[in-house]
Amino acid sequence: MKIYFTVTTDLTYDQRMIRICTSLSNAGHEIVLVGRSLKSSVALQKMPFQQKRLSCFFEKGKGFYAEYNIRLFFYLLFKKMDCICAIDLDSILPCYFYSIIKKVKRVYDAHELFCEMKEIVERPAIYKIWKKIEQVTVPRFTHGYTVNQPIADEFYKMYKVIYPVIRNIALLKEVTIIPKTEKFILYQGAVNEGRSFETLIPAMKMVNSKLIICGDGNFLEQTKKMVTANQLQEKVIFKGKVAPDELRIITQQAYIGITLFDDKGLSNYYSLANRFFDYLHAGIPQLCVDYPVYREINRDYPFAMLVNDISAENLAEQLNNLLENEVLYEELQQNCIKARQVFNWQTEEKKLLAFYENIFVDQQ
Repeated sequence: MKIYFTVTTDLTYDQRMIRICTSLSNAGHEIVLVGRSLKSSVALQKMPFQQKRLSCFFEKGKGFYAEYNIRLFFYLLFKKMDCICAIDLDSILPCYFYSIIKKVKRVYDAHELFCEMKEIVERPAIYKIWKKIEQVTVPRFTHGYTVNQPIADEFYKMYKVIYPVIRNIALLKEVTIIPKTEKFILYQGAVNEGRSFETLIPAMKMVNSKLIICGDGNFLEQTKKMVTANQLQEKVIFKGKVAPDELRIITQQAYIGITLFDDKGLSNYYSLANRFFDYLHAGIPQLCVDYPVYREINRDYPFAMLVNDISAENLAEQLNNLLENEVLYEELQQNCIKARQVFNWQTEEKKLLAFYENIFVDQQ
């Protein structure tokens, strides 16, 4: 079967979609992943599935979302497929209209509670637009999946849709725990609002280690200004976007990972960040916010230090404890190795393949 997936990323750094599309392609489906081209985009790497970038005049804001959705709709309109899958709310409208016109199966892949993200919750006019789009489309996407049970429960509560859970977890590979030549702290992922940089950056003044940040996002410039204001230019290093293969190497070299969110919006509270599992699979302990999904996963194999208090003082105290307490660190690291056998993409892949098999059984 031919399946199109639509995202608003430039594809290169979208590890979840690379995993999903590779698994489905290896299972015999014809896969096309559609995203956008940025001025900063690097050449696409060869993949076992087709990739397409759409060029836009705008790169951010309302202009981008309007332009991209229009361009995406007309691109899709002249394509033939058996199924269209919208990744999150920001590409759902073209997929919905296409599926109506062409009478093909439609799927919603919800990475998060889009309308509950901090950058949307705190902007009432923007929230109203996205919420209306969600209310109109999601109930009509009877086929879909999401990344954890609390988000699935919210969708059922709001729209009576039943979405199974397919978590975004790294592929289980042989990993060697390498000796750390430098005890640096790593943040990888989107540098967006709501990731607790307002307290993490000041905390670094009290931590005897460097912080390396791999990624960019809508809060990058503000984060850089905080680093300058706190005179931490030698201690906080920005590497920008890093290709997945290089990022895996950096992650293995790190001593501690960071997975923090503030409590503005349900999307943060019910989050399940990719980096949470990336640190786990690299065998490095992490400082992680004590929210329900992380707490549940960490319960059987405690591989992360969970914190409720994300003040700068407490973050510094907990990070210094991880840096200095070798017994605690070794215990968390050994639990990483055990937990990898339970939480991995090989397990989640089976759910993904079964989902699409059922979609096409329904179609026959």
